[in-house]
Amino acid sequence: MSPHASLPPAGADPAWGGPAPDRLSAPLVEMRQIGKSFGGVRAVDDVSLNLYPGEVVALLGHNGAGKSTLMKMLAGAYPIDSGEVLINGEKAHIRTPVDAQRCGIESIYQTLALADNLDAVANLFLGRELLTRWNTLDDHRMDAEARKVFHRLNKNFRNVRTPVRRLSGGQRQVVAISRAIYFNARILIMDEPTAALGPEETAMVGNLVRQLKAEGVGIFLITHDMPDVFGLSDRLAVMKNGRMVGAYRTADVTEDEVLGMIIAGKQPDGKAQAHNF
Repeated sequence: MSPHASLPPAGADPAWGGPAPDRLSAPLVEMRQIGKSFGGVRAVDDVSLNLYPGEVVALLGHNGAGKSTLMKMLAGAYPIDSGEVLINGEKAHIRTPVDAQRCGIESIYQTLALADNLDAVANLFLGRELLTRWNTLDDHRMDAEARKVFHRLNKNFRNVRTPVRRLSGGQRQVVAISRAIYFNARILIMDEPTAALGPEETAMVGNLVRQLKAEGVGIFLITHDMPDVFGLSDRLAVMKNGRMVGAYRTADVTEDEVLGMIIAGKQPDGKAQAHNF
């Protein structure tokens, strides 16, 4: 499917245009025994983690636990020192962000990386502009395509020609997420998506996440926010000192047990780990 093709309907797989994948299908992503060192420091040490279609996995841990480094390797920002990544069951060689995008992986960072002086349409296509047959910018088509994807995520989003610096935090998230799914993301890495947002905008982002789940997009959610963890995730995985403490179904653990994993690296007593959806 061309990245410039029309959007698939809601409920279709955003990358391939077919039905949303079944929850019991193979993982979208398998990270197996991943390792990464910076100098003599082992930032990620033999970590394995997977993600299924239509699933949200919350990735938790103190600053320096290794969660962001793990996700940056998946996103192609850091090379992987050891281990392997499988996408849809096939080994993937992810060395750059372009490699990750070709695998259907997009990242939405806390800073959002939007161009504040440009409007929502220009930000959606920034660096990947649509061209006419005469190799000029196809402004009409970009406007039409942008309105489709914005409307799909938020029917009330109409400020498409307003510079993004004048948009609310929730509206900026709509632009960032729209950019990812328009260019066929099946695997989304979201880094603190509700940080510094008010209650209404936090609810807006939560609704966006639930919609993406329903369409078969898999989401890694890096967060410190417990309401996000328990309100949005299906599983949670906790890292400490570069190692995986454990992965559990969110419904099977309490907030106190999660905090025990984050602070002390202690697995909950009598709770089985969950390595699939």
